[in-house]
Amino acid sequence: MKSLPKKVEIHEVVLRDGIQNEKRIVPTEEKLRIIGQLVACGIRRVEVSSFVNPRLVPQMADAEALWERIERKRGVLYSALILSGSGLERAIRCRVPHVGIFVSASETHSRKNSNRSVSEALKEAARLIDRAQDAGIRVRAGVMNAFGCAYEGNVPVARVLKLVRAFMKRGPAEICLADSSGLANPRQVEEVVARARHETGQAELSLHLHNTRGLGAANVFAALRQGVSIFDTSLGGLGGCPFIPGARGNIATEDTVYLLHEMRLKTGVDLDGLVRAGLPLGAFLGKPFRTVVSVLKQPLY
Repeated sequence: MKSLPKKVEIHEVVLRDGIQNEKRIVPTEEKLRIIGQLVACGIRRVEVSSFVNPRLVPQMADAEALWERIERKRGVLYSALILSGSGLERAIRCRVPHVGIFVSASETHSRKNSNRSVSEALKEAARLIDRAQDAGIRVRAGVMNAFGCAYEGNVPVARVLKLVRAFMKRGPAEICLADSSGLANPRQVEEVVARARHETGQAELSLHLHNTRGLGAANVFAALRQGVSIFDTSLGGLGGCPFIPGARGNIATEDTVYLLHEMRLKTGVDLDGLVRAGLPLGAFLGKPFRTVVSVLKQPLY
């Protein structure tokens, strides 16, 4: 076990992963409000949007307008998810400084998600990574279904590591392991992270976890024990992959920050402000947030 990190970064994904499947379209003004409040309460990594076909993901139809209007604060990493070459070119035109480019470790999910085999998706990802870095964009390369797949079950660690090694040949700044199906358990997280660390060199290692089976907090703790200091989270626990049955629910930002603070780990995040930032969104979507923190009586500690 490594020593616990002294500071942990939150990579907030509510505006992309969190709302992408919601039927009620969140207005650009509300998205801007959320971004502003997240930054004001100390979040320093915000995933603003994906650049995808708006007919397929209507919530992302305002991606360009959103990027044009963001008040970009110094010290904040604003990010976007990229799935295609055309999406990357849109991101470049919007002066996006950081992008995520992911490949699934599951053949079945890869074909459902991108209509490509894993091998084909990896070749396309390599091309996208090179193009992004040539444009001066910082790249986060990720492995989806790194801890199992709802379609295929167990995903061999060797397959995950093969993708990590392939990514590292392109020199990304960060590697992200994603529990896309919400199947991870703490022992597995420790094993996969420990082995991935041997492949990532100087690149940062982050985790994208779900709370599908109630193991989100335990998996965060397991990852902390292996020195992971960057976690994807979503306000209210919103989100989940549309191509994976039952994969609803990212780990909630509020509960993750609460856990970290209880462990006396620094995040730089004002927890009370975080709760206030999320409540209007839950009300707008007709899904009042029921995270552990959101229902606690004041004071929070």
